[in-house]
This record gives sequence, C-alpha cells and structure tokens, in this order.
Amino acid sequence: MSGEDYYSVLGIGRDADQNEIKKAYRKLAMENHPDRNPGDKQAEERFKRISEAYAILSDPQKRAEYDRYGRTGARGGGDFSGYGGFSGDPFDIFRQVFGGGFGDIFGMGQRRPTKRRGEDLQLRLRLTLEEIAQGVKKKIKLKKQINCETCAGTGKSPGTAKVTCPMCHGQGEVAHRQGFFTVTQTCQRCNGEGQIIDKPCPTCHGDGRVRGESFIEIDVPAGIAEGQYLTIRGEGNVGPRGGPQGDILIIIEEEKHAEFERHGDDIIYNLRLSFPQVTLGDEVQVPTLDGKAMISIPAGTQSGKILRMKNKGIPHLNSYKRGDELIKVHVWTPAKIGAKEKALLKQLAAFESINPTNEDKTFFERMKEAIL
Repeated sequence: MSGEDYYSVLGIGRDADQNEIKKAYRKLAMENHPDRNPGDKQAEERFKRISEAYAILSDPQKRAEYDRYGRTGARGGGDFSGYGGFSGDPFDIFRQVFGGGFGDIFGMGQRRPTKRRGEDLQLRLRLTLEEIAQGVKKKIKLKKQINCETCAGTGKSPGTAKVTCPMCHGQGEVAHRQGFFTVTQTCQRCNGEGQIIDKPCPTCHGDGRVRGESFIEIDVPAGIAEGQYLTIRGEGNVGPRGGPQGDILIIIEEEKHAEFERHGDDIIYNLRLSFPQVTLGDEVQVPTLDGKAMISIPAGTQSGKILRMKNKGIPHLNSYKRGDELIKVHVWTPAKIGAKEKALLKQLAAFESINPTNEDKTFFERMKEAIL
C-alpha cells in the first residue's frame, strides 16, 4: 500500500466507529470489485487496498496496534499486509461482509480454493527495567506446529497425489439455493481446499504438520511498558497442509526493580539522608539506569521533597525524548544512639532555630493546636 493511511483508503476519520468502517468498505468494494471492472488493473489494486484496510480497521486489536505504531507494528519490522484472520484474500473479506449470496452475481464461485491459516501463538516476555530503558534483542525457543518433513507439509503419503474433492468439484465451496438467493458455504468434505487425500502421510496423519521447536529473535524497542505487546508476523503455527503461518503475540511483563519504581516514563528513587545532610546540604551519589551519578542536596531540604534528574528515566516509545528520575528525600532517624550523641542532640535541641515554627508546621498540625 506504499504507506498509504488505512483511514484515507476507506475515506473515513480516525474516530469512525465499526458501522462507519463497514459502510465505507461495502460502498468502495462494490465500486471497485474486479468482476465489475474487467481488465481494469487500477480497480483491482484499489480493491486489494480497500480489503487490506478493512481487515485491520474492523478488528479492534489490530486497529489499536495500527493506531499506536502505524503500519510497521511495534517491533519496527514487518507489515500489516496479509495480516491473519482473512488469509490475505480480498475475496474472503468480501464474502464475509456481503455473504455467499453475492457469489453468483460477481462470478466468485470460480475463485481458487483456499488453505487454512495456522493458529496464532501468545507468549509472555519478562524484562528488567534496564532492558526496557535501553531496548534489547531476545532469542526465544518455542514449541509450535511445523511442516511435516515426511510429506513436506502436503499431508499426503510420499509418492501419492491428492484428488479433486467430489463434493465441491475442486471449488472449495458448495452452493445451496434458498428462495431467490444462492448461499455459498465452505465445503465440509475438503475444508475449502478443493482436494482430498486418499492416502494420508503416516507421520502427520494427513495434517501436514507436526509438533516441533524453533527459535525467534525479538527486537524489543526502548520504552515499551507492561501490558503492551509486539507482533511477530508469519512466525506462528503453520497452517494444515501447506497453509500460511499464523502470528506470534509477545505480551510484555516488567520485573520489579530493587531500587526504582516506574511511573510512566519517569522512575522514582527513595533516597535516605541524615539530619546533618539535609540541614547543611551535601553532594551524594545515587543510582540511575545508566550507572552512578552525583546529585546536590540543597541546605534545608525537607523530608518528602522531590529532586529531579532530567532525562534519566525511560525513553518515550518510538521517540528521542526521555523521562526523568525523581529522587524522593527521606530523612533517616537512627533507632539507637550512644550517650555522647544523645548529649550533643540535647544541646542542639536548646536552639530555637532547629525547632519548627508555626509556619513550618503542617495544616493539620496547626488545626490540632487551635482545637486543643
């Protein structure tokens, strides 16, 4: 589609609901159907583009991914073209929307039989905060349906041939007359493939696939968050008897960090300081996602104050911007002190300057004093 926006293809706004999407598709598909425009290559190409756009926008999950990441998806590779669910066949989409009764009108009863698409797989991937901040490549081993080596995915015994389905005569569909309409349905005998197997493969028993293992490499972009997902297209289960592969959906899980707490693209670090440090001010070392860094503690810093380190947080997804590291100050109080320390603190307590004034007290403390 040369990067053309799916909403523009259907002539709708980005806030269009499902009824508007379907209505736009029906109108454009009828106008550009190849059987209504014989020999018109441009109309045929428009029909394919319209079908592809509808296949994505009519599915809430695929539409959400498209709205979030565009046509390339979250992983920055692949394309929505041929995305599963309709096997990439524009005529399948047309039939699902209009029903089989339009088959005779447009001559679609002559279309080629289709192969069933393989199932999608779903995996969960746990990432550390450091991996999320930097982006990471992961190689994962997974179990899935792969092509049978004995029959090369055909499902038939080696040295034998498939035969034309006697029920649909190779069309993959059968038509039934219901009043004034002809309803077309997938042939139950051959499951829409148009052929049947007389002698099934002894290894896969005619399915064309067996359980196996494979490795996939996942390119995780920096800034991804818990609950978001990546789609690896065409790497799921293979379809029966040579059908196209499904997709793999990678759901992101974020490991709890020992020092940081994530809030959007910002991270929070709780810093414990002593009374002298916050009173006099200090230079202290704090951890960041990029290593250690020094931060200045202003004299008179109050417990609970938030200090900000710019651009030390999580990168914005698919952006050069980055969040901040927020350092929350907590004044540490020792549980036990020696006699010498206690004597010094008693001397210090005698000075009015180190005791909170009425202005320094909280609103609730002042209210309590006023009432009592």
